Amino acid sequence: MSQTSSSSRYTITAALPYTNGPIHIGHLAGVYVPADIYARYQRLQGKDVAFICGSDEHGVAIPMRAKKEGVTPKEIIDRYHEIIKKSFVDFGISFDNYSRTSAEIHHKTASDFFEKLYHQGDFIEEVTEQLYDDEAKQFLADRFVTGTCPKCGYEEAYGDQCENCGSSLNATDLINPKSTITGAIPILKRTKHWFLPLDRYEDFLKKWILEGHKNDWKPNVYGQCKSWIDDGLKPRAVTRDLDWGIPVPVEGGEGKVLYVWFDAPIGYISSTKEWAQREGRDWEPYWKDKESKLLHFIGKDNIVFHCIIFPSMLKAHGDFILPENVPANEFLNLEGNKLSTSKNWAVWLHEYLEEFPGMEDVLRYTLTANAPETKDNDFTWKDFQARNNNELVAIFGNFINRVAVLTHKYYDGAIPYPDEFHDIDKETLKSLRNFPALISSSLERYRFREASQELMNLARLGNKYLADEEPWKLIKTDEKRTKTVMFVALQIATGLAILSEPFLPFTSKKLKNILNIASTTPVLSKVERLSDHTENSTKNTFESSWSTIEKEETLIQSGHQINKSELLFRKVEDKEIEVQLAKLEATKKANASTELSTSQMEKEIARQKDTITFDDFTKLDMRVGTIIAAEKMPKANKLLVLKVDTGLDTLTIVSGIAESFTPEEIIGKKVTVLVNLAPRKLRGVESEGMILMTENKEGKLVFVNPDEDGVGNGEGIN
Repeated sequence: MSQTSSSSRYTITAALPYTNGPIHIGHLAGVYVPADIYARYQRLQGKDVAFICGSDEHGVAIPMRAKKEGVTPKEIIDRYHEIIKKSFVDFGISFDNYSRTSAEIHHKTASDFFEKLYHQGDFIEEVTEQLYDDEAKQFLADRFVTGTCPKCGYEEAYGDQCENCGSSLNATDLINPKSTITGAIPILKRTKHWFLPLDRYEDFLKKWILEGHKNDWKPNVYGQCKSWIDDGLKPRAVTRDLDWGIPVPVEGGEGKVLYVWFDAPIGYISSTKEWAQREGRDWEPYWKDKESKLLHFIGKDNIVFHCIIFPSMLKAHGDFILPENVPANEFLNLEGNKLSTSKNWAVWLHEYLEEFPGMEDVLRYTLTANAPETKDNDFTWKDFQARNNNELVAIFGNFINRVAVLTHKYYDGAIPYPDEFHDIDKETLKSLRNFPALISSSLERYRFREASQELMNLARLGNKYLADEEPWKLIKTDEKRTKTVMFVALQIATGLAILSEPFLPFTSKKLKNILNIASTTPVLSKVERLSDHTENSTKNTFESSWSTIEKEETLIQSGHQINKSELLFRKVEDKEIEVQLAKLEATKKANASTELSTSQMEKEIARQKDTITFDDFTKLDMRVGTIIAAEKMPKANKLLVLKVDTGLDTLTIVSGIAESFTPEEIIGKKVTVLVNLAPRKLRGVESEGMILMTENKEGKLVFVNPDEDGVGNGEGIN
């Protein structure tokens, strides 16, 4: 029997996509395709499913995009919300509700949630120093700041996360931070915010995750959670100084909004409410009944928010159930490079649907068969073509076409009455009955790649059976035996029609049309035991479902009339793939040109810094020093930790020169040091000064060396 859960009600959420751009294949592979497969599968099990999503319209990425395009944030969210929503519908993602966080019901739900925690005393109020762009006259939310990651040295980390090493950051952690609005170096300015003290929930999280889900959560999810908890949790701000978002609904919150990470997951609840109101249902059991099973489908960059922060919010609130599982996927790359919305390095869903009409399931299958479940995987157009031509066309489509064509050729489209069943027939039908359990086992463990290949193995079983029995030859010598072979093959075809629905919904519908069975609740017929098949078998109707294949020996009755065959899949030609590769090559060249222009612009800007006064210059205390020790910063590719003798004292200086110099070659070097720079901690090491460097004409980093003859450590630079 299938390994199905005892839960009868499922609340399935898929990460809310930002409405700052369309959906691409990375989003699909990481979140929406596996979530849709699982939701469709549970519906076929007869479960009560609420599959929930919506547009995240309050992320900092929204006003960033609006500023870039010279429009309002409202124009951005309206445009992309419609593109995203239509793409999901056209692609067959079967959400029960797709909402948006700009909706009134969400604003009220999120505000009420905040107020409840506020009045319960679950927040702490703190005045802290935040990065501030003095030119733009605004505080900088995390995505408005870029700089060098203090953990891996990546120079384009955001203020909330490094996309290179995946570390969660605070904007004030960045080395050499820069405002993405004006390019200015931000200053620190004091501001008041409310924080969720995550440290209060450490014991709860340890028991719930580290003890309760050690064996059933995916290793990447469990490992990231354990790392966070082991490092010690810290309070995290739930408000931000922004003019775009849900206003903080308490006294003192003027000019502030709810931080998007606090607001967005509450969108699952508000979207469920919206669905329930429309359908005349009660939303509360889906979020408050402990018998309900809550699942979050997300990408790995959202693990912390859905496994630690949101559960802590739900725990603090007190009225809601906690997620049963959070089956997060890793990232999907494109042709060897990271997908990037800003660099247009992506396969956009709405463009794919226009360029490959009627081939929705081909992309679904390719992304599932190559899903980044345990590690980052790569999408290539050649693999897309091979998956389609060699598997969907040559195996699945070929089997169905042969069965339908031969049924019409030999029996005018009527299912034949079988004669005696040989051992090969019985073994084949027994194998067919095993497939629901095999696929269920994989899906219940969130192994979608494995499940998709089990489905393809059923099509392989059908192809092998036909190839071994050769009904096209048998018809000439043994018509009775041919009827039995075709009857068995048609049972496999019907099994494929049912079992393919979660993976290939459009294909399943086409196949059910060929077999002339209903596409939603197919009414088929049950006959007596296989050994008792006769022309006058007793017929009892039943509704087809996942378990039907396991329990019933006949899925489609003798005498039933099927429709003419139609091709389920078409071949993808080389020229189609060449067009897609050419598009990516053009994007690559355009990006290279843009990066070159940006680099040149930055060099030009570097030559034209603001004029300073003589008094400003005299504040700089630059002295000669000697590097007396050097070592690489652990887990940082670009940082060296130096000890520099200035003649007055020995300074510890963290310098980003590890890619240009080894520690050994710079020991003993005389250098120019800015010794009165305010100390700053970099990866736990306090840096007490700065080494002056420049580039030679070849672009290589070199030290700004003093004249070594007669110049001692501690001598000032005038």
